[in-house]
This record gives sequence, structure tokens and C-alpha cells, in this order.
Amino acid sequence: MNGNQKEPTREFVFTSESVSEGHPDKVCDLIADSILDAHLAGDRNARVACEVLCKGRDVVLAGEITSVATVDAGKIARGVIRGIGYTDSAEEFNADGVRIRELITQQAGEIGRAVQGASGAPQGAGDQGLMFGYATDETPERMPLPILLAHRLSALLAQDRRETRVDWLLPDAKTQVSVRYRDGLPVQVETVLVSTQHSRAVSRSEIRAFVREDLLPRALGAWFRKEIDVIVNPSGSFLVGGPSADAGVTGRKIIVDTYGGFARHGGGAFSGKDPSKVDRSGAYFSRWVARKIVDSGLARRAEVQVAYAIGRPEPVSTMVETFGTGDAVAAKRFVDRQDFSPAGMAAQLNLLRPIYAKTTNYGHFGRPGLPWES
Repeated sequence: MNGNQKEPTREFVFTSESVSEGHPDKVCDLIADSILDAHLAGDRNARVACEVLCKGRDVVLAGEITSVATVDAGKIARGVIRGIGYTDSAEEFNADGVRIRELITQQAGEIGRAVQGASGAPQGAGDQGLMFGYATDETPERMPLPILLAHRLSALLAQDRRETRVDWLLPDAKTQVSVRYRDGLPVQVETVLVSTQHSRAVSRSEIRAFVREDLLPRALGAWFRKEIDVIVNPSGSFLVGGPSADAGVTGRKIIVDTYGGFARHGGGAFSGKDPSKVDRSGAYFSRWVARKIVDSGLARRAEVQVAYAIGRPEPVSTMVETFGTGDAVAAKRFVDRQDFSPAGMAAQLNLLRPIYAKTTNYGHFGRPGLPWES
């Protein structure tokens, strides 16, 4: 290529999905995070690793919890299910009709000793693993546009249902947004997919009209255009949803919870884990660091990686990638100045408090009111 030729335009379409609070996996995530919050409300040093499975009439609560707080986990689970909207006794999965089985023990002593350390020693990481944080200036929320819009669609469906603005909406739903990028920036929304559970009292044409003419303009805002390819309930009707239809398990929506696939992921889930588990606190703090890099103008995009060994307070490595959009050296200096120890992250972001149920749905990042988003 000679000096007079321009670089070829790089163009691609990127897709991300979201799910509603009534999705089976998210029901489980919210139960787990609500149990976590109840323990932290009574014991800020509680060690919680709660897993949940929901299917049909059965709810299984499992995991390891060491806490001085007295918590009725079964009562919390029923309250969560009721709050989401699964109250119809005609359905298998309903708040009053589910059978709850608890398989919860204390945290293993070896893990507890490794995390706590000797008297006066700094707190160690609750596990080995690697976490990523990401931020981009393509939206004010410092999030990739596809996952941001997918979450808005899911959240609006839930809001319309709760406010009875649309009386035929039921709790389960999935959304998907495909965005065209040109030279690294979003230029238009190409395709939107909405699958929403509904009552028998509505026709498919009514659902399509609501999504195309009402939901999309509100959710997409300036990104809405009439030429968007809109797909609504492609399987036909969606009458039976939630755990009545499919099994839900904690921690299966890790890409929905983070950046919609736009950034790398270390594989660890968030929900049901207290901040000593670096799967959660390390990912939150890495997001905070990546966001600070973008906010300060050091780079337009930043991805931060941190890795840990169980029982060790300091990470085994940190890394930052700026994708050629800024000052990589200055960004690495900024990362190196941060305290990535479990105790340091918990203190800086004030994580030892019951804030986790409000993180469960519509993304753990890019929403106001969360300390790693400040």
C-alpha cells in the first residue's frame, strides 16, 4: 500500500443478548444473591458461596456458608420467586408451591484458613483464577452498545409488566441486539430479537406490534430506525416459561452479566459469592480500573486482567490492553498503582455490605448506583 492509499474500512456486525429477571438462570442468580445479602446484613465477614437450581416444583439451595447471621434461606427463596412474579398456582413453578431442599454446609476449613491467614496476616484470595474488566468510550455508560441496548429491552419488558402497562407480559424473556461497527465505532442497529413470555389473551400480531412500535423506540432511543430487522417470538407462542419450562442454575449467564462477549472473560460467575471470592471482587475492581483509564482519557478502550492464587493477598499478575487507542504505558502505570488485594478492593469499593441483589439483573456493569461504576 503506498502513502496515498487509505487503510481499508473494517466493518463487522456484533451481537449480544440479555435475559429478563424471570429467566430460569436469573431466578437462581437472584435467590443466591438475596441469600448472600441477608448474611452480609448480619455479618459483614460472612463467607458465602451459594448455588441454586430451579426446575418445575423443585428449588435446590446448595453451597458453603460460614456466617454468624441467622438466615431463613427457604423463606428468602420464596420471597424472591414471588417478587419476580411467579405466583400463579396453575403453573408448576410458583412461590407457594415449590419444594425447597437445602444442601448448605460451612466453608471448608482449608479454604477458610487460606483466605483468613495467620493472625494479623492480610486476607488472601478465596480462589485461584483470572478476571477481566473492560470499558469503552462508545457509550456514556462506558459499555459496548450491543449489550447495553439488549439490557434496556429486557429491563423495559420487566418494567412494563410490573407497572401493568402491558397486561399480557409474563416474567420470562430474552433479547438480542446486532450492531454494525465501522472502524471500531457503532454506526447502526441491524437486527433486534425479542422473545417474551405472554398470556393466552394476546395474539402474535399484537406482540409484534408492541415490540416494533412501542418497545423498540423507547429502548433504542437515538439508535432506533424503522429499517431495523425485528424478530419477535420466532418459535411462535411463548406461553410456558421460567423454571416450569427449563431448568435454571446459578452462574450460567456470565456473558450476559458482563460485556456481551465484547471483552474476554475468565470463566468465573458472580452471583451468590461474597467479596472474598475474587471471581466477583476482582472482576468488579478491574471494571472500575478500566473505566478510570477511559474516563481519564488514557485510552478510548481498555481491558484489564488480574490473576490470583488461593490464599495469596497480591495478584500473581496484572495486564492492561488499550487496543492501540491510547497511551498503553501510562495505562499500565495506572494499573500498577492500584491495590488489587481482596481486602483493598473490598475497602475501596465498600463491598462488605448487602448490595448484591441489585446487581443480579440487566448487567453487573454500566448501571448507576454501583460503586465500581462511580
